[in-house]
Amino acid sequence: MLTVGLTGGIGAGKSEVSRLLVAAGAVLVDADRIAREVVAPGTAGLAAVVEAFGPGVLGADGALDRPGLGAIVFADPEKLALLNSIVHPLVGARSRELEAAAPADAVVVHDVPLLAENGLASRYDLVIVVDVAPETQLDRLVRLRGMTEDDARARMAAQATRDKRRSIADIVIDNDVPLAELERRVREVWDGLVRRARGEGV
Repeated sequence: MLTVGLTGGIGAGKSEVSRLLVAAGAVLVDADRIAREVVAPGTAGLAAVVEAFGPGVLGADGALDRPGLGAIVFADPEKLALLNSIVHPLVGARSRELEAAAPADAVVVHDVPLLAENGLASRYDLVIVVDVAPETQLDRLVRLRGMTEDDARARMAAQATRDKRRSIADIVIDNDVPLAELERRVREVWDGLVRRARGEGV
């Protein structure tokens, strides 16, 4: 088994790279998806979040109001750290369960948005960083996700710097390119991952 940490700043296009790797044959462990699962209604994770932040973080349906909570924590580093201290251990435990269930010869890609921020690079055999210019991130967040410019900049500022992410990368995938070029680059990276999983080097 080869374990790969996949990360990138918000708006970098990490999800598209993740999709392409899965299409090529990777086993995906999606930290964002797991983070939603561990705070679903009825979970101990949701109860802990409500205890920490109050019932105002719940929607009318009893589920977590993720945008509302996000507006709180991304404006306050201490509150963000508190949320992370609740959610990250739960995500880590579930991620390890999913990895353990993968086939012995699998390439397991852990899609982890905050890999650099949380010092997780050493957990993986190698790290892939999806990289774009900050101007591209800002444009995508405002134009494609409907964020205000201030909200987008706050989300970007709450993450690791571009240099920090690149400093932990074994492989960098540039996503300031047309989709066809991104697809070509991901195929090239995938071929290298398969060779390494087989013990043939990269």
